[in-house]
Amino acid sequence: MAEQRKLAVEKRIALVAHDKKKKDLSDWCLTNKDVLAKHELFGTGTTAKMISERLGLPVNTLFSGPLGGDQQIGSMIAEGKLDFLVFFWDPMEAQPHDSDVKALLRLAVAWNIIIANNRTTADFILHSELMKDDYVVTVPDFSKYLSRDLT
Repeated sequence: MAEQRKLAVEKRIALVAHDKKKKDLSDWCLTNKDVLAKHELFGTGTTAKMISERLGLPVNTLFSGPLGGDQQIGSMIAEGKLDFLVFFWDPMEAQPHDSDVKALLRLAVAWNIIIANNRTTADFILHSELMKDDYVVTVPDFSKYLSRDLT
């Protein structure tokens, strides 16, 4: 039987945005303040500070993305300590930490967590009936990958 983990009603949500998307994310958070208030929020650097001040809600603040915040979130994903990643990234501008961003998105997909990269997707997920209850997630089995022959 595949390993599973339960997402509680109160989800652990990471809020991340590139500089030119911070206002978009902050506006989305303000629109959804009442729903977000029911969850535990995390954010990188200035994004967390901006959202916390604008919403008046606590946001667990990690390092700035380029200074290690992306890796902190990736670690939380791999350790099963994060349920939902809202990452408004800027597709029109190269980032100095693109490799970190790619690694973060890869981890989110690899560990089967909820992910939204734009406002429409974030709205659909946040207002889904599935967000209102516990939800069981199948944890991918990486045993074959870990036991592969490296010779």
